[in-house]
Amino acid sequence: MKALVVQEGKRVTVQDHPVPLLGPDDILVKTIAVAQNPTDWKFIESRATPGTILGCDFSGYVVQVGQNISFPPVGAHVAGFVQGGTFTDSGAYAEYVRTRADLVWAVPDGTLSHEQAATMGCAFWTAAQALYHSSRLGLAEPPLITNGEDWVLIYGGSSSVGQFAIQLAHLSGYKVVSTASPRNFALVRGLGADAVFDYRDPEVVQKVKDAAGDSIRAALDTISTKESQAISARTIAPAGGKLVLLLPPEPEAKVREDVEIVRELIYTALGREFNFGPVHFLISTEDNAHMVTFLKKVSDLVSSGKIKANPVKLWRAG
Repeated sequence: MKALVVQEGKRVTVQDHPVPLLGPDDILVKTIAVAQNPTDWKFIESRATPGTILGCDFSGYVVQVGQNISFPPVGAHVAGFVQGGTFTDSGAYAEYVRTRADLVWAVPDGTLSHEQAATMGCAFWTAAQALYHSSRLGLAEPPLITNGEDWVLIYGGSSSVGQFAIQLAHLSGYKVVSTASPRNFALVRGLGADAVFDYRDPEVVQKVKDAAGDSIRAALDTISTKESQAISARTIAPAGGKLVLLLPPEPEAKVREDVEIVRELIYTALGREFNFGPVHFLISTEDNAHMVTFLKKVSDLVSSGKIKANPVKLWRAG
């Protein structure tokens, strides 16, 4: 097959590469569309291993299944997420993707195109894990619904993770306050945000606190710069709470001792050991089990219209 393979010197090249062999619990997917994430170029810049396949998000058709697999069947339209730039036998920027069968979701007929389905990988999974996993924010996960009175902050509501996080939090019954540029206010409100403010407004912290009655105990910072981390922490209620970040905590942004900081890293959901820079991660059976369970719900969420794909900007032919 053709694949985008990492080279020495922070480069990638489209080249011939072996089609991955399947294990008993795997499927092989013929890719129709792939999506891009910041993590793709960041891997090239800092941690990708030469010889590995780049790319995380894909949508396509199942063309082969392992001996233990009864679902999804050959021919099914599925979408998923793998850790690009890490393994020689798995990566989305290739003609075929090997993945575990329980780490894809079946795209219902007549709902999403392959391009739309491909957007629901890294960012969507990250939002779900950050909001619902018990070691992250631990919010009520569908079909559970909260009382409709609790507020959550989604900083960076127009980002890819932010758009999915707003939809999910709204679906779970939370009131959502978010930040964005004014040009994206309508987008963010349309996804379910109850209030949205300009992140550059000098009064943004007070406006967020006023909108939520100074009751926020849970926040997700999808931008995770020094400035956004500090703003997010300051919006937390006087009794303290929890803030989930997508990037490492910035020491200068530690403005409160009563706000627990948690780093989110979605790759732990994939059930494989991996190196992330100098850090070695063992298999997290807890993170993997949570995502496997969540993915079983996605087809219904999409077919019912409760979750929408992110807007697509399409580059044809790569």
